[in-house]
Amino acid sequence: MEATSMLPILKKKLAFLSGGKDRRSGLILTIPLCSEQTNMEELSVTLDYLLSIPSDKCKARGFTVIVDGRKSQWNVVKTVVLMLQNVIPAEVSLVCVVKPDEFWDKKVTHFCFWKEKDRLGFEVILVSANKLTRYIEPCQLTEEFGGSLLYDHIDWLNKRLVFEKFTKESTSLLDELALINNGSERGNQQEKERPVEYSFLPSVDPETVLQTGHELLSELQQRRFNGLEGGMSWSPMDDELLAQPKVVKLLDSLREQYTRYQEVCRQRSKRTQLEEIQQKVMQVVNWLEGPGSEQLRTQWGIGDSIRASQALQQKHEEIESQHSEWFAVYVELNQQIAALLNAGDEEDLLELKALQQQLSDVCYRQASQLEFRQNVLQTALEFHGIAQDLSQQLDGLLGMLCADVAPADGTAIQQTLKLLEEKLKSVDTALQNLQDKGQGLLDQMTSQAPWTFEKDVSIENKDNIEHIQGLMEDMQLRKQRCEDMVDVRRLKMLQMVQLFKCEEDAAQAVEWLNELLDALLKTHIRLGDDAQEAKVLLEKHRKFVDVAQSTYDYGRQLLQATVVLCQSLRCTTRSSGETLPRLNRVWKQFTVTSEERIHRLNLGYTFNLAAEKIMKDNSQLEEQTEAWKELLEKIDEVEATGKTLLDRLTVPVIYPDGTEQYFGSPSDMASTAEHIREKMRAVSQKKPQSLEPVSQDS
Repeated sequence: MEATSMLPILKKKLAFLSGGKDRRSGLILTIPLCSEQTNMEELSVTLDYLLSIPSDKCKARGFTVIVDGRKSQWNVVKTVVLMLQNVIPAEVSLVCVVKPDEFWDKKVTHFCFWKEKDRLGFEVILVSANKLTRYIEPCQLTEEFGGSLLYDHIDWLNKRLVFEKFTKESTSLLDELALINNGSERGNQQEKERPVEYSFLPSVDPETVLQTGHELLSELQQRRFNGLEGGMSWSPMDDELLAQPKVVKLLDSLREQYTRYQEVCRQRSKRTQLEEIQQKVMQVVNWLEGPGSEQLRTQWGIGDSIRASQALQQKHEEIESQHSEWFAVYVELNQQIAALLNAGDEEDLLELKALQQQLSDVCYRQASQLEFRQNVLQTALEFHGIAQDLSQQLDGLLGMLCADVAPADGTAIQQTLKLLEEKLKSVDTALQNLQDKGQGLLDQMTSQAPWTFEKDVSIENKDNIEHIQGLMEDMQLRKQRCEDMVDVRRLKMLQMVQLFKCEEDAAQAVEWLNELLDALLKTHIRLGDDAQEAKVLLEKHRKFVDVAQSTYDYGRQLLQATVVLCQSLRCTTRSSGETLPRLNRVWKQFTVTSEERIHRLNLGYTFNLAAEKIMKDNSQLEEQTEAWKELLEKIDEVEATGKTLLDRLTVPVIYPDGTEQYFGSPSDMASTAEHIREKMRAVSQKKPQSLEPVSQDS
């Protein structure tokens, strides 16, 4: 019985061998009855198929049948149990009917299976699913009975189909291979004179069948020995169900017959190849020594341009194409001869080696001639290509040198100078490459050719050598003329770069002065909280002014250099004429602002110094004394200085062009003014009181 003939029935899972075993090591056969009416004929067919799988030794241990009647009616269960008597009475040792809870109790009293044990031939028990472990270990029960044994019916069925297909194909293939091998041994002498026919090939690819068998065996072994945690997991693909030894035996037999078949094929192929090789070797040798050699005798020139060299190379490629067809035959023949030498008989070795040597000598000689000619043509083509490229580069460089230079800016001049240098460097490299390639070509042309065909090589190469030398000399002269013109252009362009650099730096100096002026107006606003701080600020301001003076002097020097360069280049620039007035204007503005800053710092220093002296004097003076009058004068002087300083803070800086600018923001000025007023109030509190109030207090 084959699974493919009853696949729709087997897919219904009317019964299955889960791979579990009872305590006697007998297989467990499960019949899961469903709520629908079970087709007894299909169930019988399923049981017949399942019972054909285990070995006789396995059947002898008996089966434990689990009839799951929890979803079925009692009369169906009864029919199935009775059917087991007809289908597998001798193999069944125990039937466990799984009943639904409290449903069949009254009906069971009308039919006691235990009384029918002698007639049935096996014991039947009614048991609930949760009590099934009294008879079977939980690890041998599937999940629907509360066990831990995993079972996938579709997977089992697929593996079963693969097993049966392999068994059928391998058995048929073994018969075919045995017939072929035995026939070859009996008629070995007759087979030498008969070519291989299609009937000599088996109907199925042995490699495919062997691969299928190995995959099946690997699957069986993996499922047999890979267990779950907590113990061995028995699988329906166990060797007792799928006959793992049978697969191993079939694979061994198949490998043996296939090895013999391969040897038979090899011997047939070797005998057939020997005669074909002898014929093909003579064909290759005759063509290479005849028409092939004649074609090469007429090819000597290298051309005087790229187009001429390409035409000669194309002609040579046609010759090579014809030779390559024969060389391909040579490679194939050489491989065949090598294979026959490795596996040939002693009487064939001398003949094969002689054929191989003759073929190799002729082919290598012709190949060296083709390679020499191809190398000469390739070098000539590269030489003419470099010469043409160099000529174009020299034309482009000459055109660039003849064009007038219109100064735009320093960056453009630098880019033009860089481009000029790159072009000259490229010309130098190309000329060097031309000379190297030309010398290499001359060495090839003047060297002894690997074959002469009874011709004078020097006469044939004379025109080629003169052409190569003349072309290199012409390119050297053109390059020298361009170098002289480049030197003149480089000097002029370097002066232009320097000119624009001076103009850019002068403009930058103006920007720096603007930034210094802006910083002076916006950040140099503090007058100092005391005389010491005011003195420090004065010193810092002097250094700040020195930096601005250096920047102004630097800008003036750059503009003077610009004038000199313009005179040398005989050109005028707009930027230098605009930069000088801007530089002078910014410097005048900075000078005015700096003087105002110095004046304010001096006032602040005088004010703070006088105020601090008064604040430190704690002596008690008598009224109308000289010291008393002197103190009053000092206080009045401090107040006058403070008022002058306050008034000065509100006055803007007026530039020569009439524009005005203020130091800092209004809030900054207000903060500074408030500090001055606080110090003035503190000084005012130091005024001495009259003597009369003092005496009254005492």
